[in-house]
Amino acid sequence: MQSRRIRALAGAFRRSPLLIAFALGSLLVGLTPWLGVASTGAAGVGPTPPPAPHHGVAPANAMEPMAPVLDRTGWTATASDEETVGENGRAANVLDGSTATIWHSKWTGTPAPLPHSITVDMHRTTVVSALVYKPRATGVNGRVGEYRIHVSADGQNWGSPVATGTLADDTAAKTLGFAPQGARFVRLTAVTEAGNRGPWTSASEIDLLGDPGTPAATVDLPRTGWTATASDEETVKENGRAANVLDGDAATIWHSRWSGTPAPLPHSITVDMHRTTAVSALVYQPRKDGPNGRAGAYTVTTSTDGTTFGAPVSSGTWRDDDTVKTATFTRVSNARFIRLTVTGEAGGRGPWTSAAEIRLSGPANPAAHGSWSRITGFPLVPVATAVLPGDKLLAWSAYAIDRFGGSNGYTQTAILDLKTGRVTQRRIDNTGHDMFCPGIAMLADGRVLVTGGSNAEKASIYDPATDAWSATGDMNIARGYQAMTLLSTGEAFVLGGSWSGAAGDKSGEVWSPDTGTWRKLPGVPAVPAMTADPRGAYRADNHMWLYATSGGKVLQLGPSKQMNWITTGGNGSITSAGTRADSQDAMTGNAVAYDIGKLLTLGGSPAYENKPATRRAYTVSIDGGQAKAARTGDMGHARAFGNSVVLPDGKVAVFGGQAYPVPFSDATSVLTPELWDPATGRFTPLASMAIPRNYHSVANLLPDGRIFSGGGGLCGDCATNHADGAVFTPPYLLDEDGSPKPRPVITGGVPPRAAAGTSLTVTTGGPVASFVLMRAAAATHSTDNDQRRVPLASTATGTGTYTVSLPADRGVVLPGTYMLFALDAHGVPSVARFITVS
Repeated sequence: MQSRRIRALAGAFRRSPLLIAFALGSLLVGLTPWLGVASTGAAGVGPTPPPAPHHGVAPANAMEPMAPVLDRTGWTATASDEETVGENGRAANVLDGSTATIWHSKWTGTPAPLPHSITVDMHRTTVVSALVYKPRATGVNGRVGEYRIHVSADGQNWGSPVATGTLADDTAAKTLGFAPQGARFVRLTAVTEAGNRGPWTSASEIDLLGDPGTPAATVDLPRTGWTATASDEETVKENGRAANVLDGDAATIWHSRWSGTPAPLPHSITVDMHRTTAVSALVYQPRKDGPNGRAGAYTVTTSTDGTTFGAPVSSGTWRDDDTVKTATFTRVSNARFIRLTVTGEAGGRGPWTSAAEIRLSGPANPAAHGSWSRITGFPLVPVATAVLPGDKLLAWSAYAIDRFGGSNGYTQTAILDLKTGRVTQRRIDNTGHDMFCPGIAMLADGRVLVTGGSNAEKASIYDPATDAWSATGDMNIARGYQAMTLLSTGEAFVLGGSWSGAAGDKSGEVWSPDTGTWRKLPGVPAVPAMTADPRGAYRADNHMWLYATSGGKVLQLGPSKQMNWITTGGNGSITSAGTRADSQDAMTGNAVAYDIGKLLTLGGSPAYENKPATRRAYTVSIDGGQAKAARTGDMGHARAFGNSVVLPDGKVAVFGGQAYPVPFSDATSVLTPELWDPATGRFTPLASMAIPRNYHSVANLLPDGRIFSGGGGLCGDCATNHADGAVFTPPYLLDEDGSPKPRPVITGGVPPRAAAGTSLTVTTGGPVASFVLMRAAAATHSTDNDQRRVPLASTATGTGTYTVSLPADRGVVLPGTYMLFALDAHGVPSVARFITVS
């Protein structure tokens, strides 16, 4: 009898949010204020602060996903189990359009144990790129915590998950993205319940999103030798020839014939690659000078001979805007001819079709282009990240998991375990610091110093050894978007940051690890380092690129075109270091130290937003007290809000960004990463990304030589919030079939700490060619001043034994935590060993 009463009460709790609230309230009285601020671990609880004054409203296109919501007509849903006795908890309820009805796992009698899964059958094969999960509108039980997503063409063969992750324990709809691909069946598996309240899973609605862009594991095909023909083209009143879609100039267009009697729809354009190759997607760029002729309804067909075209490999309807569009094929096609047929003008303005550029993508070669892992979901948007010993990645957003605003005195954080893929969430209250839009510096003892942002004068420290946050002394000047770097002295330097606090001359100051206090540098004003942004200091002193050198000296090499030398002793000083060759200001670009005293700068824009980005890249070399800048090869894509990461072999990978920077928007996203080779100065394309990474995105080198790329958004209920990330495996780790290359192994001789100028006796599992230190780094807002690659001198002293020398100059090897890699003769790196150099 007693057990039946308990089960009945449990069932009532599952159905009644009022009973749940009453029960939780009874438990929490005396522990946390009733209806007050949530305890650590809660997400997005508490009063919503007013909107932040520092950003305008998110653009309209941020409210709509780049991928269309697929029509659910004819779909069915089945579940591993469902509740049909105590309530109507059938799987079909997730497709009925009502948030009042739910799917619930079986809870009467003996509850079905976790995991629980629900499978959507679309009854047709289509490109799908995300699952939208809406938790139940009433009650908390059954919210999905850890999850897996699988897709299948036949409902029998499911393969590996396309996405895994952890969801926040709240009522917000969750968009769970993955690499776009053709599928008929999509399965969501709940591994845990978000609040660990019981063995339950529930959902009110499930939607699927269609084709958003280039599919994963593809790469842009070179257009050399291609030709284009069209069903018709305008040649009388303008140059609207088909060939214009292949000329690399977005200002020239193909336009259907409009002089005299316009040619009626449909219109088609056919690209002849003059060779048969595997093709996975077509990229369509609308004209920029006006809306007429934007492609709406379309199909894509392929042919090997130019005469016989098969069934469409892609079809759909594109939005009426000027963003770049992609038609992802439901299957890879081996073809020579690709035909885009437009049956409707997007705005219904007339019988016209136009295109600025057309590109094609094909399957990537892992040995040349690398590969992407599944998407990992976070319970927050990772706006800032730091790599930690123990194969961990620290991430944080703001006071909330998906938005920012006000000065709330707490921050949502998460830690990704790189070995297991599990993500844990925690809210940090004890430092009184909302750490959105901060400066970050990795300290000499391995701790992470975070300054300013929404709580503009605050400073906090995370200690990975104890997994604890603590407050340190407040800065003298309130700041947000400031630049930081550790100095060769072990102190931390900060400059700029007019995003938060009163805008103006945010001069430099230095933090002492001995006292935990800040010392002003009146001789280091921010004005000489500002850009000419039209919005003045509020934008002009943001996200500076800093490189620390010997004797507490710093080179400020951007984003202003003017470079400066900064000294930090006494009152400090700032003097000109010349201009960055012929570069303009490059706000929201970035710089990375790829060798000792050598840096690469990438992209950016003359203003923070709403100005075209650049493709240009420059090298900056330090020779004694001189900084010498030179233009290197251009990137294939213009980008601002991108992120760059230096690899152990000295090459630099750049991810994401926009051709036309607009915060919170995914328009003009660049989905093709690129790899720069210092030996040639050239950029080559890498495997395309599945999800845009723009404003508020990050990238970090991981201890296994791979790269984490994630985040973007943080604008509340925007569709451009990307609470996820993925790990990219660079080509140096892969054979052509995608299998891992053999890697060197460090077997011993790496102590947890070592002094600069000392030598290590390192043992390896076989011969290696070189060793390199890579500084554990932190990234936010496209800026990572902690990155640093330091090649080491080494001598073989026996079979698998090497004497490895650490530089004595602390301006070369800044104090702090490094990853030590061994590389073989082909540049393949080992898994790193962590070492703190003091």
